[in-house]
Amino acid sequence: MAEESSFDGSEKEEIASSGNNGLGDFASMDSIESRWVTQDDDDDSVNGVDDDDDDDDEFYGTGLESEEEEISEHRLIHTGRRVDSFDVEALEVPGVSRNDYEDLTVGRRVLLAFQTLGVVFGDVGTSPLYTFSVMFSKSPVKEKEDVIGALSLVLYTLLLIPLIKYVLVVLWANDDGEGGTFALYSLISRHAKISLIPNQLRSDTRISSFRLKVPCPELERSLNLKEKLETSLVLKKLLLVLVLAGTSMVIADGVVTPAMSVMSAVGGLKVGVDAVEQDQVVMISVAFLVILFSLQKYGTSKMGLVVGPALLIWFCCLAGIGIHNLVKYDSSVYRAFNPVHIYYFFKRNSVNAWYALGGCILCATGSEALFADLCYFSVRSVQLTFVCLVLPCLMLGYMGQAAYLMDNHTDASQAFFSSVPGAAFWPVLFIANVAALIASRTMTTATFSCIKQSTALGCFPRLKIIHTSRKFMGQIYIPVLNWFLLAVCLVVVCSISSINEIGNAYGMAELGVMMTTTILVTLIMLLIWQINIVIVIAFLIVFLGVELIFFSSVIASVGDGSWIILVFAVIMFGIMYVWNYGSKLRYETEVEQKMSMDLMRELGSNLGTIRAPGIGLLYNELAKGVPAIFGHFLTTLPAIHSMVIFVCIKYVPVPLVPQNERFLFRRVCTKSYHLFRCIARYGYKDVRKENHQAFEQLLIESLEKFIRREAQERSLESDGHNDSDSEEDFSGSTLVMGPNGSMYSMGVPLLSEYRDLNKPITELNTSSNHHHPFDTSSESSVSEAEQSLERELSFIHKAKEIGVVYLLGHGDIRARKDSWFVKKLVINYFYAFLRKNCRRGTANLSVPQSHLMKVDMTYMV
Repeated sequence: MAEESSFDGSEKEEIASSGNNGLGDFASMDSIESRWVTQDDDDDSVNGVDDDDDDDDEFYGTGLESEEEEISEHRLIHTGRRVDSFDVEALEVPGVSRNDYEDLTVGRRVLLAFQTLGVVFGDVGTSPLYTFSVMFSKSPVKEKEDVIGALSLVLYTLLLIPLIKYVLVVLWANDDGEGGTFALYSLISRHAKISLIPNQLRSDTRISSFRLKVPCPELERSLNLKEKLETSLVLKKLLLVLVLAGTSMVIADGVVTPAMSVMSAVGGLKVGVDAVEQDQVVMISVAFLVILFSLQKYGTSKMGLVVGPALLIWFCCLAGIGIHNLVKYDSSVYRAFNPVHIYYFFKRNSVNAWYALGGCILCATGSEALFADLCYFSVRSVQLTFVCLVLPCLMLGYMGQAAYLMDNHTDASQAFFSSVPGAAFWPVLFIANVAALIASRTMTTATFSCIKQSTALGCFPRLKIIHTSRKFMGQIYIPVLNWFLLAVCLVVVCSISSINEIGNAYGMAELGVMMTTTILVTLIMLLIWQINIVIVIAFLIVFLGVELIFFSSVIASVGDGSWIILVFAVIMFGIMYVWNYGSKLRYETEVEQKMSMDLMRELGSNLGTIRAPGIGLLYNELAKGVPAIFGHFLTTLPAIHSMVIFVCIKYVPVPLVPQNERFLFRRVCTKSYHLFRCIARYGYKDVRKENHQAFEQLLIESLEKFIRREAQERSLESDGHNDSDSEEDFSGSTLVMGPNGSMYSMGVPLLSEYRDLNKPITELNTSSNHHHPFDTSSESSVSEAEQSLERELSFIHKAKEIGVVYLLGHGDIRARKDSWFVKKLVINYFYAFLRKNCRRGTANLSVPQSHLMKVDMTYMV
């Protein structure tokens, strides 16, 4: 439901549980969506096994691919259509959700475009409330030409950043409809292996939603860049640091946007009522912010229908007031479309004009929200709404304020409310406050989307995520983050009561995200779009250069109180980096300590482990190999289940994994061991909603289909030869007499009831045959391969009837004693604190605690 797992496995749900009988469920899968797939096994040439002996020393680099490369060699010598062990077959599952915007009626599309006003454009729409006020507080108006110059700066900033950069370019860099910093990072990760956690599989690229670009004349340059990114650890770390820094600025933006929007709107009371002081404005703003964050839980769809009309009225008010002022005061402000007035503005005001840039960038605030909130709507709806409605209304609003200020220089500190006609003041004040509350939600929803993406990709601790819409899976609400943002926002409002200082912090957060987006989109142009290098260089120089100039202005004023936001962003960056660093160390340690196949074959018999009837699902984070936690289970428990499936929950760098490409299956050891590996792949936008019973049913159906396809492939390989598996099932294992006289074996899972354990092996085989759907008279007409297949399927059904057991290994890490002090501090305290306080899987379980079993294990790193 609310819990999401990480791409690298380190964010997998930790299932804290207990139970003496070992029966259990898997919390990380408690809400799995109905999207599954079976996997055909053909990764061996003889026995159909996943022998990981050769995996122990080849995980890093291309180790994950080496096995599949070996499979490809086998495929060349087989006749007929061969299926790689990580290719998939479709398993049709009813009730699965489709793409968010498929098959929408015309009415629904109009409604969707209408909702974009309230969700996407609230932030940029309220910028006229404070842009001129902050600009002229840094560069006071001395003559009319100063107003024209400031207006020219604002107009061309609107055209350059929100329109050209974001609406016309950046929106097309979406990751299958997902926007934001981590969506860009995911898109790059899909084309180059830049993740520091090496759990990528070549089979991931065969997911249909990867949609890799076909070759073009620019392919050689793209391949060279790909090689540099994949081979340079420094570049990988720099790119990760850049993404984390941009994400921390998004979170900081989610704090400062409500503070700025609400305080600037409430500040209009000082224009209408002379007796209102700044302290009263702060108190009213605090009350509005509490109400705002309390309503956040009702979701984007519900709130979008409410706030959409309010924003439409607001934009109409901006245009109407602008036209009124242009007609009444000075229509000559149209001269601001001539960019030469920007030069004159800097020539007259020099340093003050440079400081005014920190206020000018506020007209483009909310540009990142256009992209980050894209997951809620389509690209076309956002583009058309901005070009046809939002941009014209904003330009008219700014021009109207400038026309008023041409004759009223002294009102520059409250430029917007002072320019409102007297008869319309109070209605406009009311609409402005409603619009400010809506704008505050814009970056909050963008922050939720970004946190969800970063959590899925292993860069943020797990949090409870609530999906607020049954129709659109991208619309989410994160309670803990919501109240945390409120607390920090109140601190900012109460400690920095000046709109000018908050505006400087606002610009700093916005520019940090903008520069990150510019660099990532440039990489996408080179690596994925593969467009002409001249266009790429022009994009980078123009936009990054402009943003650096703006950033130099806001950073020069960091000492006026806006440093609080910078400190907050640094703290959030530290949390994300520590989490990613600890997760990386934990995954690498589990890879180094994974069990060899020889050890696993011998361990069960040496310990006297009994194979108890039933299916055991052992959740681990390894995409390949047998996890060390399995050996810990064997040494801790007196029995292990007759069928064990190693389940790995893995996030891949795509928004959604299609329903028929969810599961990858592979057999571990020979058939008689009944050990399988299952990799369940999810995109960072996937929603998992199924209970454990539905998951178990889908898993067993997928496994049965895998086994049937495996048998079909083996039949083709044998080319008519009798390649009986029956002897493999029963004669190739060692039976050991337990202290109580019962038989047990790691090689022969029990096909009979638990009470049959004490029977001799000959009787065991006889008893097993009674459970098979064959009698002696029919065996003559059925091949040995079919008998083996039916025996295994019958065994699976019997094990399923007995019960599915969830074995949950919880692995912690501790720094070695000889580690550096900083590493000990980070791992033993910071990372341990985050692990202890992040979302636990047991919070979402729908099964009794007695059905769960957990074994703890500590790794020294």
